[in-house]
Amino acid sequence: MASMMQPQIILLKEGTDTSQGKPQLVSNINACMAVADVVRTTLGPRGMDKLIHDDKGNTTISNDGATIMKLLDVVHPAAKILVDIAKSQDSEVGDGTTTVVLLGGEFLREAKPFIEDGVHPQNLIRSYRIASHMAIEKIKELAVSIEGKSLDEKRSLLAKCAATTLSSKLIGGEKDFFAKMVVDAVIAIGSEDRLNMIGIKKVPGGTMRDSFLVNGVAFKKTFSYAGFEQQPKKFLNPKILLLNIELELKSEKENAEIRLSDPLQYQSIVDAEWNIIYDKLDKCVKSGAKIVLSRLAIGDLATQYFADRDIFCAGRVAEDDLHRVAAATGGTVQTSVNNVIDEVLGSCEVFEEKQVGNERFNIFNGCPAGQTATIVLRGGADQFIEEAERSLHDAIMIVRRAMKNSTVVAGGGAIDMEISRYLWQHARNIAGKSQLFINAFAKALEVIPRQLCDNAGFDATDVLNKLRQKHALPSGEGALYGVDINTGGISDSFANFVWEPALVKINAINAATEAACLILSVDETVKNPKSESAQGEAAGGMGRGRGRGMRRR
Repeated sequence: MASMMQPQIILLKEGTDTSQGKPQLVSNINACMAVADVVRTTLGPRGMDKLIHDDKGNTTISNDGATIMKLLDVVHPAAKILVDIAKSQDSEVGDGTTTVVLLGGEFLREAKPFIEDGVHPQNLIRSYRIASHMAIEKIKELAVSIEGKSLDEKRSLLAKCAATTLSSKLIGGEKDFFAKMVVDAVIAIGSEDRLNMIGIKKVPGGTMRDSFLVNGVAFKKTFSYAGFEQQPKKFLNPKILLLNIELELKSEKENAEIRLSDPLQYQSIVDAEWNIIYDKLDKCVKSGAKIVLSRLAIGDLATQYFADRDIFCAGRVAEDDLHRVAAATGGTVQTSVNNVIDEVLGSCEVFEEKQVGNERFNIFNGCPAGQTATIVLRGGADQFIEEAERSLHDAIMIVRRAMKNSTVVAGGGAIDMEISRYLWQHARNIAGKSQLFINAFAKALEVIPRQLCDNAGFDATDVLNKLRQKHALPSGEGALYGVDINTGGISDSFANFVWEPALVKINAINAATEAACLILSVDETVKNPKSESAQGEAAGGMGRGRGRGMRRR
């Protein structure tokens, strides 16, 4: 009786929602599978695009897994993990974002029946980690190095990698045209690791084929004052002065107070202001520079002054454009015009201002320091150009990675099928439940070729059976066979130049396994709705307070 009278122990705040145990884990797995199903149809060269309309009225058309994931605004805490792995894949490798989400979702889908049958999640996690490690070792073993080739050979190999990435994008129809452009841009920046050294400028109008690569820097004509049209628009081997100061007539100290005893003294103060600006302009001219660029404004007086002396000037140049010009021309951005020496001036072979569509562009070609390139993108609709830019970003990342880690593997689901076969075979030698879990991991890898077939409208079961039969050949000659998107059968992906850097696959399997293991290891979710409602009330209170303050009496 005494034991029944003991008071109830309250650990958590009233209204706290806790869900735990098997139903909680199955619910998390279902949420992740739902997220994977959203991007499932975007995989591969025949993948569909998603049109996403946000609350601000912006419309985005994309089939890039990371972009879709960012725009979906997922609120489920477990499903957010898949969003994070897509983002990390995008920043680390650039491509394979849909693959990583799909694999993560599929690993969980295969684990679900085991969880429902009462298998402890830790057993699954252990087997998944072993399988992931073996899969990565197998990829490294199958990878082919492109190191030690001549520059021309390397260019064509890198172009094949870029074309594989671009084939699944909206600009896939012009993949050869853009693949060459991307490879040229990446080789132009050399060992420079910063991506912002490749500028992408978007100009609506024209066709995709009107896009071009500038082996240097190009940026839109900046705001200009009277006198600008009198300046020369083309120079050969000019010296370039880069500034971070205003060349405008203005009182040097905005709120300085000056007391005058004689009205004539006022004229001397006005003269001093004019002398200061003329002194600055004179020093710019004496430096021998024919092009003057500044991050801040270059006023009408300075524009006319430079025009009279056959010097081109542009003010309010965007900071990243100015840094790219500095990197390309070998110049240094100056914060003063005093003591401008030759060493801080940049140079290039040709500078010209050119009409591109409705815009005018300032183009610096033949820069000595190299290390930068600009792609000018043309196309019909704004959304189309935006998607083309995202596609090129993926291709640029892939080519950079392929240059650094110069090993490639066969694409088109070939590498996935080969690892799957290898794991099935290995699992036969394992006694106990672990055999089933590694088989589940191997089966999950088949989602890539299956989805490639589904998205292209082929019979996935038929193609997968052919692939399994080919990969099971004892001689190992079928290891490079993947889905042939054009015929609906199977073909040697490596011979057809469907290549991707080994790093893409290694990263995708690593990240997807980590995410699956993380979700399987969660057995309880604690939600505190009180704190959420408190935040809501606080926001409401602020709104009401503002309203009262504005009321008129």
